[in-house]
Amino acid sequence: MDRYSEVERKFDAEPGMSLPDLGGEAGSVGEATESQLDATYFDTADARLARHHITLRRRTGGDDAGWHLKLPAGQDERTEVRLSLGRATRTVPAALVREVRAIAGDRPLVPIATLHTTRLERRLLDADGNALAAIADDTVHGQRLTGPEAEESTWREVEVELLDGDRSVLDDVSGRLRAAGLTPSRSSSKLARVMGDFTAQPPAVPEAMSRSRRATAGEVVLAYLQEHVDRLVGCDRGVRSDQTGAVHDMRVATRRLRSTLATYRPVLDREQTDPIRAELKWLGEALGRPRDAEVLHQRMLDLVAAQPDEPDLGPAGSRIDSELAGRHRLALVDLQKVLDGDRYFRLLNALEDLLARPPLTARAGKPARTQLPALVGRVARRVDRAARAVADDQTPASRDRRLHEVRKCAKRARYAAESAIPVAGKPARRMATRMESLQNVLGEHQDSVTAQSLLLELTKSDHLSAENGFAFGLLYAQERIRADDARRAYKPALHKASAGKTRRWTG
Repeated sequence: MDRYSEVERKFDAEPGMSLPDLGGEAGSVGEATESQLDATYFDTADARLARHHITLRRRTGGDDAGWHLKLPAGQDERTEVRLSLGRATRTVPAALVREVRAIAGDRPLVPIATLHTTRLERRLLDADGNALAAIADDTVHGQRLTGPEAEESTWREVEVELLDGDRSVLDDVSGRLRAAGLTPSRSSSKLARVMGDFTAQPPAVPEAMSRSRRATAGEVVLAYLQEHVDRLVGCDRGVRSDQTGAVHDMRVATRRLRSTLATYRPVLDREQTDPIRAELKWLGEALGRPRDAEVLHQRMLDLVAAQPDEPDLGPAGSRIDSELAGRHRLALVDLQKVLDGDRYFRLLNALEDLLARPPLTARAGKPARTQLPALVGRVARRVDRAARAVADDQTPASRDRRLHEVRKCAKRARYAAESAIPVAGKPARRMATRMESLQNVLGEHQDSVTAQSLLLELTKSDHLSAENGFAFGLLYAQERIRADDARRAYKPALHKASAGKTRRWTG
């Protein structure tokens, strides 16, 4: 299975319209080659993939025949995953099914449209003959196979895809096409055009409405939930393919959702949202195990690398490396089992139902600008209460647990403040920034406590190795110092994040 980055723009063209000279300063245009492309597009019966701007097809003809999965990746850009054709014509390969499981769930992927394309393709070449871009002049005949009625349509479009050129080439060619009378395509893909309104799915609350001064509390909360459900689902593909940062991003989305449901209990009926919060906690814990192992692994590698050449900590470093790499691998295996399990897909369905049929309370219909600050203020005051429970005369273990509770409260307060930014503006943004600073200070403290625990564990398990025991002790002492430094930074950060500083807008 290969992955490619595809950067292209599409333009609508009238039949018979002549294309302009696309060479210009960029270079020359090669001879046209004609090909016949036949594609069958697969999706759930209700077009769930298309609603997330994802296309999955089996295409014959041309020089890239095969299975193609196209995933949104940014402006004008998509990630294309390719597999060879294989023998099956109506069964999607398991590797591609896995890529879209968070969206499709256990629903079968069936043919939803067929497209036949007559393509005239030219290459834009630089002075040395390198292909800067491919310009495809397509006449398309499409047939929708699902929806209220199977429909057919024919149109002409021009695609400009970057090859070895940069975006300035794309801009230059696009400008020439527009000047010749072509218009940017209204559809993101050929499939979107042939499917029409069938794939249209407006968000639970339009973003513009959620940011209006007339927005209700329910509208703002639902828009925030929609954003992070989309992020969670979007991260699923990256976690399954072990993309860098995907586990972290998915964990953050999970935490934000859980925090939002807790903060806005008076807005959403908790009898329906509390079970979802419990399942989000379960998912967060599954994501946390590989992520925590990854963070600790990197921390310890950095600590060992920062040591002077004498004494030689090589054996101890190798022991730490192998131990934490093994923990990370096992945690990832467990996580993949979670993501393939029925419980995970029930959670995704529950989140989808929550947005489709939100259990709004009477308070949800009141103005967001009056309701949200009060609820955010309640969460902010939890930070002060947690901080008062931290006492200097507690045992180190008890004090560390209490500081960790302050950190968790600060994180929830930060997420709550961020959710209120659309209606509260700068005061909410300032509160979020202060809470994040407090969270980071206590995060450093917690990471150091975890590192100390690991080093003690390794010292006990390697008790026959005096060399490693000395090295672990040396690293342990340095982690103690780092924890002490974090505790000294804690009180100034707490003072800045104090709930008292938010009362002007939270009430």
